[in-house]
Amino acid sequence: MSEYIVQAKKLCKKYMIGQNEIRALSDIDLDIPEGQFLTVMGKSGSGKTTLLNMIGGLDLPDSGSVEISGQEITAMPEKKLSVFRRRNIGFVFQFFHLIPELNLRENIVMPLLLDRSGQEETYFNEICDTLEISDRLMHLPSEVSGGQQQRAAIARALIMKPKVILFDEPTGNLDETSSKTVMELVRRSSERFNQTIVMVTHDRDVASYSDVIIHLKDGEKV
Repeated sequence: MSEYIVQAKKLCKKYMIGQNEIRALSDIDLDIPEGQFLTVMGKSGSGKTTLLNMIGGLDLPDSGSVEISGQEITAMPEKKLSVFRRRNIGFVFQFFHLIPELNLRENIVMPLLLDRSGQEETYFNEICDTLEISDRLMHLPSEVSGGQQQRAAIARALIMKPKVILFDEPTGNLDETSSKTVMELVRRSSERFNQTIVMVTHDRDVASYSDVIIHLKDGEKV
């Protein structure tokens, strides 16, 4: 098995906007070892979110491949890929995507219910303690702060013990103080649970919490 938990090889992606062909990614190679916290930076339109979506199996390249733990997800049938994503990849987005009618506990364990998996109460408590939301679990999303909603979204991403967690502008809707708190907790939880993280951001302060930073410009690594 490869020493890398994520391998992207020669990823290319183009989009048509009207009559214009937009090159989103061009021959991107990426090797990420287990436990690494990697950040992708670049201006809007640089291809960073496209790259993140391909690593997560949410989008397919025109050419090239993505492997997670030695399994090529770009070649998987959609049904198999859906199960693989749920069990191996956690997603945290700029918009928290919590279900408003459910309290934080119910939102966090939702992936377990979808997968018909049992809940490990010790692990659940450890995640919530690490992210400092144990005293907010019975509250609805509307009853807690934006920072606490984002922490719940992170807990939800961790609950299936995924091999890789993808963060797309995770502090984009948070103020400076909340952003710093959330990123400190992300860093702490990634070390505690040995999670491999790939994050997209345009914020240099947020990127400073990662181990490695790469830059994209016009779909190419620079």
